[in-house]
Amino acid sequence: MSSSIKREQFNIGHLCTRQQCEAGRGSKVAMRWLSAAMEQTDLTFTDLEQQSNRVANLLVEVGAKAGDIVFTFLPKMPEQFFILLGILKIQAVAGPLFANFGEEGLLDRLGDSQAKILFTRRSFLKKIERIRDRLPALRTIILIDSEADLADDLLSYRCLAERASTEYQVEPTAAETPSLLHYTSGSTGKPKGVLHVHRSALTQRMTAEKILQLGSNDVFWCTADQGWVTGTSYGIIGPWSLGVTQIHFGGGYDATSWFSILESQAVTVWYTAPTALRMLMREDPATLQRTDLSNLKHIFSVGEPLNPEVIQWSRRVLGKEIYDTWFQTETGAIMISNRPGVVVKPGSMGIPVVGVEPAILREDGSAADEMEQGALCLKAGWPSMFVTYLNHDDSYQQKFKDGFYYTGDTAYRDKDGYYWFMGRSDDVINTAGHLVSPFEVESAALEIEEVAESGAIGVPDELLFEKVVLFVALHKTYTASLDLELKIRLYIAHRVSSVATPQQIFFIDSIPKNKSGKIMRRILKARYLGLDAGDTSTLEA
Repeated sequence: MSSSIKREQFNIGHLCTRQQCEAGRGSKVAMRWLSAAMEQTDLTFTDLEQQSNRVANLLVEVGAKAGDIVFTFLPKMPEQFFILLGILKIQAVAGPLFANFGEEGLLDRLGDSQAKILFTRRSFLKKIERIRDRLPALRTIILIDSEADLADDLLSYRCLAERASTEYQVEPTAAETPSLLHYTSGSTGKPKGVLHVHRSALTQRMTAEKILQLGSNDVFWCTADQGWVTGTSYGIIGPWSLGVTQIHFGGGYDATSWFSILESQAVTVWYTAPTALRMLMREDPATLQRTDLSNLKHIFSVGEPLNPEVIQWSRRVLGKEIYDTWFQTETGAIMISNRPGVVVKPGSMGIPVVGVEPAILREDGSAADEMEQGALCLKAGWPSMFVTYLNHDDSYQQKFKDGFYYTGDTAYRDKDGYYWFMGRSDDVINTAGHLVSPFEVESAALEIEEVAESGAIGVPDELLFEKVVLFVALHKTYTASLDLELKIRLYIAHRVSSVATPQQIFFIDSIPKNKSGKIMRRILKARYLGLDAGDTSTLEA
């Protein structure tokens, strides 16, 4: 698995650019960028090499060093890729942030990580300025779209890049050198920073080749944003370390645009989310069937379990198989998967990737029988495994027991070795492929003057897999209204993230809690679903 990567050079930035040029792919298109207006720009591997070198040099100019944490807060755009690769080249830690994060979401991540440098754009600057006094470590902000420096600590990317050299010699980078930092939400507490190292490229490259089955002549389109692990593992590292041409689109979901891209760009391998596929199911089948998908060999999905009916729809309407894949921010790469050459059992996670050893364990740590539900665990040690939760190593250690990583998911294994996802063992909400912490949603709601208590849950949703539902108890001097409901939605979208916006809000007299004050979300979920709430003996009086 590691034969194609020099032992002394594991640097992801180098592997995705310079190594490709040295292999004779310098003039090959690495990224075909399509703007939201479908304007096309082709960037070769030489372009990636030179532009990321500029970033590496400008970072050195502003004082960045190996080990520094550098974030991007940008929409999908070509500069995002140059910057992330440049950060990795100087052995700093790259932290891409989702462009829809609100102030609280930004503060949690920038503050916890002690990020020193942030790349963003002027339109996002107001959000940063409102929390800047609580980010003492953040010494430099580099603005992508500013023609000139605005202050000593507000610098112009264009000015820095123009005077930066396109040559940069990447220092030999050890396998265990920190690389990427993605924050993931838990059911309690603040989001935790999942830290990866450069050796992750071993698994990402292998799975891109063996599971996604990418080859030198493929045109690959991963629709994930770089703010999420799929967008870095399979929107950057896996494909480019193989020298594969990628499509990147700056627009949002739109069925007409998406199918136009698949057809006009002759995409051969497509990696997307079940939510997007469920949205496509709502389109007129005749419109989809008129699209020429003859070049499309494989469709893969990731983010949440793929409903069997989506697979049947694709077979019927698109004439294509969809292969569901499973991995987490913590795993860094695909661990269990359906794939071409393996019979698809609709609704299953598939079978393990070569070299990955899953286990279904009971509460006492013993192995579960076939068809018995238990904790989905992975034998520790695969190359793309995360190395810690930044500043929370105690939480990291708690994820491991007897040599196994506990994923937090529950599943069972059938007689043929296929794994079947059953749910989360905690309360994290998986909406449209994004993990949302109920704690974050509740905390934001409590900042609203009218709100006395709040409780957030995820409930099954046909389109989103799970939707966010918020229960709110108001202070006695306030009354529920549609205007207040809208106010709460907008505030949470602004403070946390648009993906955390509640799809439904219910006003109730009080939020059920146990005697220690913990919100009993299972009670709320049972109430919503009309189910038996079970043992309520620990509820506060």
